[in-house]
Amino acid sequence: MSRNRDDWVSQRAYAIWEEEGRPHGRGESHWAQALREFEQLEATKASADGSDLIEKLKAAGRLMRAYDEAETQDIRRGRRKAASR
Repeated sequence: MSRNRDDWVSQRAYAIWEEEGRPHGRGESHWAQALREFEQLEATKASADGSDLIEKLKAAGRLMRAYDEAETQDIRRGRRKAASR
């Protein structure tokens, strides 16, 4: 384990212990909870330069534009069908 991870988990487990009123015998569960929180944070963390987030936003923008274009085409087709009736 990296030292930063151990330090973060240790500090978070201690904070959980204090939040719960410093109960006796709950150290393992506090450590496990802190470790889960750390892993969740790591899984959702962006890259240092934000490039992964930028790519996700670009992809979302492309999807939105494609959806808007398809919807516009459907509306135009619908109007043409209605006009030809």
